[in-house]
Amino acid sequence: MRTYTTNAQLQSALRAHRDEGRRIAFVPTMGNLHEGHLDLVRKARQLGDIVVVSIFVNPLQFGPNEDLDAYPRTLAADKEKLFAEGVQVLFTPRVEDIYPQGMEAQTIVHVPELGDTLCGSSRPGHFDGVTTVVSKLFNIVAPDVAVFGEKDFQQLSIVRRMVRDLCVPVEIVGVSTSRDRDGLALSSRNGYLTREQRRIAPVLHQTLNSCREAIACGFDNFLQLESHARMKLLQAGFDPDYFAIRDAVTLRAVTEDTEEIAILAAARLGKTRLIDNVRLALNPVSDWGMLAGG
Repeated sequence: MRTYTTNAQLQSALRAHRDEGRRIAFVPTMGNLHEGHLDLVRKARQLGDIVVVSIFVNPLQFGPNEDLDAYPRTLAADKEKLFAEGVQVLFTPRVEDIYPQGMEAQTIVHVPELGDTLCGSSRPGHFDGVTTVVSKLFNIVAPDVAVFGEKDFQQLSIVRRMVRDLCVPVEIVGVSTSRDRDGLALSSRNGYLTREQRRIAPVLHQTLNSCREAIACGFDNFLQLESHARMKLLQAGFDPDYFAIRDAVTLRAVTEDTEEIAILAAARLGKTRLIDNVRLALNPVSDWGMLAGG
């Protein structure tokens, strides 16, 4: 595995691979890698000849009072994991390489609507930071395919929209959420949980599943379901940010044209903010009629 720290070094190396007709698969990360990240790498290996992983803790996507300084940086351990998975190229740029003019003077990539709801409402500017750095990394790496996890379903949706709207020639592939045995979605932030909080944390996924099962059985009062879910999370010890039942494509309210529902939640457990989601496919004719009581 070769590690590159500058744009020029990386692009020179990838140009040689590209000239030989090799397909490049890319996995952007912020490091502190866990099994969920490695699942993305394994998918990338299936999709490309050369796997590029970036590790860059992006300050532009952290808001005031968020955990930029506390975010775990475990580069040595990350390198060992990536080497064991057969990754050929690791890119570890410095902040000044990604933002040479500073972040205040940086051109911002903003995806309207999708980026303004849910986590976009509670973390203003977060998704602008994500789309800006992802667009930069796409321009630097120029991958044929890029792999993202479905745990952050809103982020995946936003990246797909950005690529479509800006005509970026990269295929975006989503990978199912990796979970612990008790259902908790794997996340770098899980390490912040105390032992007691870790015991409670799976309630988030359990609540999402209960909501999905209720909808699948024909319960169509979504406001009541959302309210009940938030109350359940509060009673378990969470501080819910949102619990929302949305159209999986638009992330707007479910309509009669909705073909897939996304149930998304974000909640704090102590100081740790956890996110998760589940989805439910609908038959746009018969199933909506059932849900609407028709």
